Amino acid sequence: MMPDKLSKRVVSDRLAWVDAMLAEIRTLPLGSREAFFADRRNIHTAESCLRRALESLFDIGRHILAKGFAEGVSEYKEITQRLRFHSVLPSEIADTMRTLAGYRNRMVHFYHEISPDELYEICATSLKDVESVAKDFRGWIQAQEDKFDNEL
Repeated sequence: MMPDKLSKRVVSDRLAWVDAMLAEIRTLPLGSREAFFADRRNIHTAESCLRRALESLFDIGRHILAKGFAEGVSEYKEITQRLRFHSVLPSEIADTMRTLAGYRNRMVHFYHEISPDELYEICATSLKDVESVAKDFRGWIQAQEDKFDNEL
């Protein structure tokens, strides 16, 4: 496998998906526990949107590694290590992304262990972590414009 041009369309679509999912979470009544739990659908919306935002971040990382560095990586925590190794993400943000990988894995494989209270807390206080990773991806992409195709 040889490095190739990254797809601007793939990365742009996934970043837009992250933004859309975070915006959807922010429409929920996160300012009040009572209001949030008054409608059980809020729990399901929060879980689905958060999981999709996280999946999108890891899709971006996997795409950058596969196309830009000719590395096939499937484990989410390994994606963060390789992004750090290639200086795509600084150490602090790679650490944040690694924590998000663990949470994503819990959401998918140990969903029965995630309480509605934990989900509420994360959505009410920790969306900035997801935004920080997306912001750093955007910065790297802007600095690496020559590595991308121009097809949107």
